[in-house]
Amino acid sequence: MLLPILGLAVGLVLLTVAADHFVIGAARLAARLRLSTVVIGAVVIGFGTSAPEMVVSGLAAAQGSLDIAVGNVIGSNIANLSLVLGLAALVVPIVVGSPTIRREAPLSLGATVLFAVLVQGGLTRIEAVVAGLALAAALAWMLLTSSDDDPELTDEVDEFLGDEAEVRTAREAVRTLLGLGFTLGAAQVLVLSATTVASRVGLEEGFVGLTIVAIGTSLPELATSLQAARKGETDLIVGNLLGSNIFNSLAVVAVAGLLGPGRLADPTLAGAAVVLMLTISVLATVFMATGRRVVRWEGLVLLIGYLAVVPALA
Repeated sequence: MLLPILGLAVGLVLLTVAADHFVIGAARLAARLRLSTVVIGAVVIGFGTSAPEMVVSGLAAAQGSLDIAVGNVIGSNIANLSLVLGLAALVVPIVVGSPTIRREAPLSLGATVLFAVLVQGGLTRIEAVVAGLALAAALAWMLLTSSDDDPELTDEVDEFLGDEAEVRTAREAVRTLLGLGFTLGAAQVLVLSATTVASRVGLEEGFVGLTIVAIGTSLPELATSLQAARKGETDLIVGNLLGSNIFNSLAVVAVAGLLGPGRLADPTLAGAAVVLMLTISVLATVFMATGRRVVRWEGLVLLIGYLAVVPALA
């Protein structure tokens, strides 16, 4: 039992570090190729921040553990808008820019609702294609409604790129490839360890995906959000979290459904867990829309909701 637990810990840490380097390298290479700020921000960084969820869920589904794949998506979506946003709001009130309310919030809520509908009973390849088409439509909308003069996207891209004078193409190419490779390896270790722990402890695979795996794949968002909150750079936090939920609900689900379609063994995932995900999504959206900020008491409500309800889903 000690070895699978150690595998979980090592997999989570390695996944967090590797995915972070993959995102940075890919974004810097995209900038070197002179792709627009909109493409880098909405596509490269958006996909990159959901890389842990995509790789873990894709591998889990391909290996016959669809419950872990779906649980990971649901748990990550819940964690982003309750655990991560709640903790960040306790550090400092989170300001929400008007472009985020107008663009990302409706897309994120819509993607979450669509995922909740598609996942009822399991996932088929047709449903995976529907999720993929919805993702293409969401990306098209984001690109059409954004511009290179959008200060929010520009700040987000600049934050990831760092000092362009120190960027070396060859080094970033190596960083990207190694980051991707270690992300795949860490995801494999994580999935195998999670399924082993679930079977030996007697937990449902869906619950393990919903909690341990989901928290692990959400660690990059948690670390980034807390760091930004401490620096007072709160305008980017909500956009990143909402963007992550869009890609989780559509891109990750499309990959999982194509690689390992099937039915869900744990009825809690398509029932109580999905209801909690939708409730948190609506509540967080209301908090963001009222006053254009998430204040400390609202963050505390989201955090308590996560800590009180998620463990009860076991």
